[in-house]
Amino acid sequence: MSVFGTEEVEFIKESLVDEAIDALFEKRFATLLHQCLNCIKKGSSKEISLASRTIGLLALTVGPGVHAQEILEESITPLSQAFNSGSESSKIISLLNCSAVITFVGASGPEEIEKSMQIMWQIIHPKLGSNVIAIKPSATLITTAVSSWSFLLTTMDGWRPSPKLWQESVTYLSSLLDNDDRSMRIAAGEALSLIFEMESLGKFVAETKGYIDSSALEGNKTKDSFSHIQGLKGKILNQARDLSMEAGGKGSSKKDLNNQRNMFRDVLEFLESGYPPETTMKIGGVALQTLTWSQLIQLNFLKRFLGGGFAKHMQESEFLQDVFGFTPKRRNLVGYDHISNTEKRMYKSPNSVVNKARTQQLNKQRMLSEGRNIGHFAICVGYEDS
Repeated sequence: MSVFGTEEVEFIKESLVDEAIDALFEKRFATLLHQCLNCIKKGSSKEISLASRTIGLLALTVGPGVHAQEILEESITPLSQAFNSGSESSKIISLLNCSAVITFVGASGPEEIEKSMQIMWQIIHPKLGSNVIAIKPSATLITTAVSSWSFLLTTMDGWRPSPKLWQESVTYLSSLLDNDDRSMRIAAGEALSLIFEMESLGKFVAETKGYIDSSALEGNKTKDSFSHIQGLKGKILNQARDLSMEAGGKGSSKKDLNNQRNMFRDVLEFLESGYPPETTMKIGGVALQTLTWSQLIQLNFLKRFLGGGFAKHMQESEFLQDVFGFTPKRRNLVGYDHISNTEKRMYKSPNSVVNKARTQQLNKQRMLSEGRNIGHFAICVGYEDS
């Protein structure tokens, strides 16, 4: 009974410590979030950029759930107001990346995702009377907006927007393939490939064709719409073929040109044969694979956002591991999977009690070793003197 009683006391202690740590985490979480939101409301462009990035990192760190939903709900209004408060590209780019990440992690339904995508689309294709940025956006800004829009579109499988909206989206993205900026062309090509992969365009074409066959409406609007989409498919195929073979011009970067050629070869193969590109990268000796355009777009976006921290996040974040179906190497710690959450927290931090205790023990061992060495030296000297 004494053994069971001891285990029960230890369990209660562990639960209380867990609760205390969770309460402390929630307090720090809320404090950090609100400080960042205050920066977005009142800070300089540089402060807004840093605060936006911090909020995005915070969402990825906490993962999906109540905290991520809170981040999205608390941030969406300040972010929208910040879009309208200035036109500096670096600031808007940071806001776009932040909006994409917190929506990706924290959205509880398609309505929230669609709302963020609409804001991004207004930057990609600004219309008269739009409340989002009043000046003509730069190529870099449009590229970021397209990438962010595509990133969120990967989460909208089964989404059925109006045929008019799809037609507008595909038409405009196709026009971006003719832009002088290579990064913009690549982002637009990825977005179009994703739309084809989701079969959204195919469904729209089939629905429109069926509507023509089964209806006897006045006028030719539906037929014109169907013919327009069919024509767009042929146009995009020709554009992809041209971009996959584009010759380098004066002053063009060889690396950028090769990236464009390789990407549009993948687009061309996909449009002609239906095979999306497959990629593999190693993280901690384990392969992370993408087999679809959706996965590739998610991977590229998160790599850009996290930069040098991407590998670390992939090894530590259960959320990102679930997104990509990635299983990192097991920790080289005996019994790690069988210890409590409290003990895992203790092992993780370099300033943790465990690591400090380990450092103290190492220092003690060094002192003892040095003491033994000094004693040995004294004895040897004594022998020599005698």
